[in-house]
Amino acid sequence: MDCYKLRRLLNKEEGPKLDFKEELNLSTESEKKELTKDVIAMANSRGGRGYILLGIEDKTKKILGIDPKGYKEEQIQQIIYNRCDPPVPISVDFVEIEGKTVGVITVYRSSHKPHQMIQNGAFYVRRGSTTDIARRSEIANLFQENGLMTYETVILKNVGMEELDFGLIKDYFTTLNVFSDNPSDLILEALGIIGQKSETEGYSPTIGGLLLFGKNPSLYLPHVYIKVVCNGETRIFCGNILKMLDDASGYMRSIIKVEGYPFNALEEVIANALVHRDYLDVTRGIVITVKDKNIEVSNPGALIANNSVYSFSRENNPDRRNPWLYQRLLTLDSKRRFMKSGLGMKRVKKAFAEIGPVKFINIGSQNLFKVLLPVEPKQGSNTYANS
Repeated sequence: MDCYKLRRLLNKEEGPKLDFKEELNLSTESEKKELTKDVIAMANSRGGRGYILLGIEDKTKKILGIDPKGYKEEQIQQIIYNRCDPPVPISVDFVEIEGKTVGVITVYRSSHKPHQMIQNGAFYVRRGSTTDIARRSEIANLFQENGLMTYETVILKNVGMEELDFGLIKDYFTTLNVFSDNPSDLILEALGIIGQKSETEGYSPTIGGLLLFGKNPSLYLPHVYIKVVCNGETRIFCGNILKMLDDASGYMRSIIKVEGYPFNALEEVIANALVHRDYLDVTRGIVITVKDKNIEVSNPGALIANNSVYSFSRENNPDRRNPWLYQRLLTLDSKRRFMKSGLGMKRVKKAFAEIGPVKFINIGSQNLFKVLLPVEPKQGSNTYANS
């Protein structure tokens, strides 16, 4: 950390990865816990390194300075180590600026999330510039993103087996070269499609099983839908993932009347939204908004912690939020609409090259990923059909 980097941080506002403090008192246990909470929250939040600047007035960003003798790096590291599981890597620097000394605690990007306060068992995240206790869905998301749990194989114990379409399951087995009119429960359980809570209970579908083979998953997972908004009209598409993809894609083809429009690329964007969305976010579904100049596909689920838009578009095997779903959809979908690598973004951009630029927008603070696709209306005619 040097004066130039410090000034760049001071030009920013407080947020998930930046906090200003006038001073840091570490004489009591409660003060030590407050520091640990802030460090845990930054480490658990999406993005790269976080910074806590000491000796800065938090509202005005006025440089007040601190006495560096009262801040020993070893002491601060020990405080974090004794109260955080697993420990978060940090460093402490002191920078001279405008005749005063500013302390900088750097919270390094962690590959061992989620981090937890040992003393009370709580997980913390940053909401804007505020440290807060993580909600249940946020904790589950942290575990899922870091490979510690698989959301898709959670058993829906209150859902009966009759909610599965066994015709679809039979088709899936056929693609695996397994021919059976009535696959055994043990095989279905081994594949993660069904499960049982205990040996005395019957079988129930898993979340993934319902998403892929359910007759009407939205009855039990009401946030699983695609909403298309065009010309003031709204259409909602429900069903298993492939049905939603087929229905929404067919509708988009019926309303967009642009000669030579790359519908296959649009369909790939919708497919990627379905397989990469955050199914733990129960507050919203996928929304496609058709406007005069662009089509916006808004997907609940920012890129997971180890990816950025840049890296995701270039890596052959980027980290994925729902690997269980992704692997099975590659086999299930005969139309091969689910991208095989991060190069899918490049394919979409190339497909729209003659129409206009494609924008990928990752909004970590809102847990959203948006794709903006250009639309080129035919001269002298309406772009969209009356629906």
